[in-house]
Amino acid sequence: MKKLKFATDEGSAFYKELRQKIDIHFLVNKSERTGNKKMLFKIALYFTLDILFYVLMITSTSLASFLVFYLLMGLSILLTAFNISHDAAHGVAVKSKFWNRILFSISFNLQGNNAYVWGKNHNESHHLYTNIEGSDIDVLNNPLFRMTASQPLKWYHKYQQYYAPFLYLLYSINWFLFRETLMLINYSSRTIKIEIPKVEVIKLIVYKLLYIGYMIVLPIYILPFDWSMIILAFVLNHFMVSLLFVGVLGVSHLSDFVHHPKTDSNNNLAMSWPKLQMCTSVDYNPSSTFFNWTLGGFNAHALHHLLPNICHVHYLDILPIFREVAKKHNMTYMEMSYRESLAAHFRFLKIMGTKTHFTPRTYEG
Repeated sequence: MKKLKFATDEGSAFYKELRQKIDIHFLVNKSERTGNKKMLFKIALYFTLDILFYVLMITSTSLASFLVFYLLMGLSILLTAFNISHDAAHGVAVKSKFWNRILFSISFNLQGNNAYVWGKNHNESHHLYTNIEGSDIDVLNNPLFRMTASQPLKWYHKYQQYYAPFLYLLYSINWFLFRETLMLINYSSRTIKIEIPKVEVIKLIVYKLLYIGYMIVLPIYILPFDWSMIILAFVLNHFMVSLLFVGVLGVSHLSDFVHHPKTDSNNNLAMSWPKLQMCTSVDYNPSSTFFNWTLGGFNAHALHHLLPNICHVHYLDILPIFREVAKKHNMTYMEMSYRESLAAHFRFLKIMGTKTHFTPRTYEG
C-alpha cells in the first residue's frame, strides 16, 4: 500500500473548527462519543432478532416459513453488520475497548468473513486513502467492471450499467467464497495486496466452515426439506444481502459527482485529508431518522469518514454543525436523495464504460 503525504488547504481549517465545535457539543451535552442507551437497545435488539429468526428457521415445519425466516435472518444479520459491526470496528459501539472487540469479532466472524482482514484494512486503508488507487483497498480492477481510469476500456464495458445489477447479486457470496480466500495467495482484483497473519488464516478457515455448518449442513440434517431447498435459501439470502449491501455502500463512493484523486511521483496528494473525504463521498438523506436507524449511519458517509470516532446514534445531532462549518469554509458537502445518488452511480458506470477519461460532475447543491 502506498503511503501518501497530504497538503494543507481550506480543508485543514475546516476540519480543525469542526473538531472544536464537535468537542463543545459533547461537552455541553455531557455525553460520550460512543454508543448511548439507544445503541445498547439496538445491540440487544439486533442480536435478539438474529437468534430468534435462526431458531424459527431451524424449527420450521413448512417450506414457505423456512424460506421466509431464512431471509429474515439474513436481513437481520446484515442490519447487525451495519449498526453494530461497523461502529464496533471503529471502537465506538460501546465505551469499553474490550467489548467493542468482542462485538466486532462475534458479529463479523459469524457471517463467515474475517473480522481482522476487514477491520484493519477498512480503518488503515479505505478511511485514510479513500478512492485513491493503489492505497485504498476498496478500489477494484475487476475485468468485468471498469471503475478506474487506469483500466483499459474494453468493448463490453459499454454495457456495464446494464449487467451491473446482475453481477451485484454475487457480491456477498463472492466475498464469502473467494475474496478473502484469494487474498491468502495474494491474488485479488483489489489494487493493493495484504498479508494475513497465520492465526487469522486459521480463524478465517474455521469461521467459514462454521458458517457453512449452521447455514447449510445443520438445516439439511435437521429439517425435512430437500437439500436443494436449503441451498436455494442460502443463495437467495446472499442475493438479497448483496443487493442491499451494494445499494447502501456503492452509491457513496462510486458516483459521477465523486473524485478519484491521483498522487504525483513522490506520493504527494495535492489536497488535505479532510478535503479528500469531502470530495470522495456522497451522503444521501443524512437527516433521515429511518436511514440512520436501519443503516447505522452509512448514508452519512462523509460525516462518518471525517468523524469515525463518533457512534452513528449521534449523527442526527451533529449534522447541523457539520453543515454549518462546511458552508463557512466553502467546503462542498454532497448530499442528496437516495434516488439521486443511485442515478449518479449508474451514470458513473455508463461514463466509465464509454469514455477513456472521467471528469466528475460539479455538485450544485
